[in-house]
Order: sequence, then C-alpha cells, then structure tokens
Amino acid sequence: MTKHYRHKRIFCNFFLILFFISIIQLISVYSLPVEINVIKGENKVLDILLPFTFDETESNNQIVKPVSYEKDNSSFKRSYSIDGIEIGNTEFQFKLLGLIPVKDVKVKVIERPYLIPGGNSIGVKLNTKGVLVVAVADIIGIDGKKYNPAKDAGIKAGDSIVKINGQKIRDAQHVVELLNDLKDTRIKVEIERNKANFTTEVKPVKSMQDNCYRLGIWVRDKTAGIGTLTFYDENTKVFGALGHGITDIDTGKLLSVENGKIMNAKISNVEQGKKGSPGEIRGIFYETEGTIGDINKNTSFGIYGDLYNNSLSKSKAYPIAFKEEVKEGKAYILSTIDGEKVEKFDIEIVKAYNQTVPEQKSMIIRVTDKKLLQKTGGIVQGMSGSPIIQNGKIVGAVTHVFVNDPSKGYGLYIEWMLRQIKNSYDNSEYLEIKR
Repeated sequence: MTKHYRHKRIFCNFFLILFFISIIQLISVYSLPVEINVIKGENKVLDILLPFTFDETESNNQIVKPVSYEKDNSSFKRSYSIDGIEIGNTEFQFKLLGLIPVKDVKVKVIERPYLIPGGNSIGVKLNTKGVLVVAVADIIGIDGKKYNPAKDAGIKAGDSIVKINGQKIRDAQHVVELLNDLKDTRIKVEIERNKANFTTEVKPVKSMQDNCYRLGIWVRDKTAGIGTLTFYDENTKVFGALGHGITDIDTGKLLSVENGKIMNAKISNVEQGKKGSPGEIRGIFYETEGTIGDINKNTSFGIYGDLYNNSLSKSKAYPIAFKEEVKEGKAYILSTIDGEKVEKFDIEIVKAYNQTVPEQKSMIIRVTDKKLLQKTGGIVQGMSGSPIIQNGKIVGAVTHVFVNDPSKGYGLYIEWMLRQIKNSYDNSEYLEIKR
C-alpha cells in the first residue's frame, strides 16, 4: 500500500510539473506577435517550446522557403527558420502536439527600409491649429462685476479654438479682432478637445481694463525651440525628429499643428546636466535663413514633415533595425553639442523592452562616452531625437533623460517613429503592426 501510494504521488507530481510547464509554454506562445516580419533575402529564427509546432497553413513557396527546424533535446525546443524569398504575405499556425490549432500568425516578407541618420541640431517653429487655451480667467466688466464667459460655455485650458462663427482662426490677434467686431452678440465657438470637435455658444464681455470684448481666456498660437533631427528618407523626402511630441509648457497638452518649419541651428552653449537638473543645449536659428523643411505632424513620438533642403546630413543611408533586433550592449548616438558639427558618442543600451504596441520608453540607454559626459554630463534637453545606431543599423532615437541621473535616459524604437508616417511607406507594409 505504501509503495502504491508512493508511485501515485510520483505520478501526480510528474503530471503537475508537466501541466505547469505546458501552461508556461502556452503563455510564451500567446506572447508572440500575431504578425512576424521577415526581411527579403534574410531569415528569422523562432524558438518554440515543445509540445508546440509552427506550421504553414497556406502553402506559398514563392514568398517563404519551406520552414525548417532543428530540435534541441536538451532544452525541449525547436528552432524554426523562416527564409524570406519574395515580398508578400503568408499564414502560419501554432499547434499543440502538431494537431490542435492554438494561434494564427501572419508572416510578411518585406524590404528593409534605409534612412539617412541625422544628429543635426535644428530650430523648430510650430504654429498651432487655431489658438490653444492656456488658462481661463475672470473678467471685470464695465459694470464692475466679475464674469467668466468661457468657463460658463464649458471652455477649458488645453482646448483649441479653431473657428468663431464659422471663420477659421489664424492666430491670437485674429481672435481679438473677431471678438471686437462681433461685440456682445452670442457667438458660436468651435473647440477641438482630445482630437474631437464640438461647438459651444458664448457671449463676449466688454472689459473694464481696456474696453475690449473678451471671453476670459489666455491663449497661445505658436512655440519655438531647439531639437535634433533623427532621420531623413531620400526617396520620400520625409523627416522625423525629436522622438517625442511638442507639448504646451502650461497645459502639458500635445500641440495641434496647423503648420511649422524646421531650420538650420547652431549650438551656442551647453548647460551641463546634474542630478535633479537635466541641463540644456542652447542654440540660435533664424527663420529668414536656412529654412529646410515643413512640419505637418506633431505626435507623441516626434515631429514629422517634408525636408526640401537636405543640407544637414552628408551621411550615407543606413538600414533600420526592427524592435526585436535591438540588443542590450554597445551602441552610439549622433548629436551636435558644439556649433553645427555632428559627432559620434558611445552609449550602452542597458535594457531593450519587448513592446507589441508603440510606447515612448522602448529602451534604457547610458552614456559611456567620456567627451560627452565631460561636456554635457550625459543627456540634456535639446538632444532629443539623436539617432541611436547599433551594429550598422538605426535602432531608435533618444527621447528623455533620467532627472536624477543625466548619464541615463530613454530611447524610442525607430519602428515606432516610422509607424507615425506609414502613409509614406505604403509599399512596405512592415509599419502596419497589429495586436
């Protein structure tokens, strides 16, 4: 009886261990993406734990070479190699014991994009769509009473006023002119809030302060600053820069772009970063001299537009690395910290995160270059957008600094930046990333 019980316990323990291993393996399979990109002329290796297999559901040998695998008995896994032959799509399936379908996967064979890396310092001037409301305040009317027409109409800080009585707003002065023409009649104000538009009615109040009609708002219609160019595409003439969006200093809201320009900039001095203070690159630029491109998009992952004067970078085009190709270890950035000279600075990719959807903080980087540490203390404001190069490929861009350790910062995968301008890459479907 004791021997039978011992055998039964051993069998139960073995079954439980097998069950937990299967659960872990199932989780690992479900964590894999539903789309896998394979570069034409290259191959991709997938390590699949037993008892799962990876089989083609559509036989299309014109797109991929029949999948081959090597079995590793020591670690209970199979390494599958997918070889890209021609541009196109095919379907694969993860199966349990080679029989039970678990997960469908689309395999895309694509061309690897090539981009010219930047590193150049640029001046950025952005005009907002309409005007941005940065504050809502009371007005003292000519009768001596307090009024707040904007608040009563539901207008909030962070809203953009895009039209008044159907007229498109050009700038802050245009708002003043319209209000004083319309006087104290009820007007229709079109608001953009969180990318959605709605219309509200409001009655301007004549202010005791200057006898002008007001809504009780403070607005901003433009912003300017220094940043770094990340890349330029010779074929589409599209550029990307900053690696993060331009937000309003008062509201923290992403600015809605009407239009904008980038210009040649020259670094004049550097405030070194220290613990608790990120430091800053200061530069000068002139709108009348050296305007090189138009901004048409401001996203959480950088600014984008058309570059019509590529006088900035003389570099050759580099291939991009997809997010799964980014490895922890040595890399370098291109940036400008003196005058207009783009220089190469060594860094280390400390952590590369496994991301299935775009996120701003894709990797943690650490500056190891002695010259850069001595000059800037590490990463400082104005270096955002500096391209990150690893193993001869553009892997991403610098985005943020660690305030308590300026030698460290975050980087954004170049794949996420390119997704923001995917319409420019309609022939390369690698940008269409799905859950």
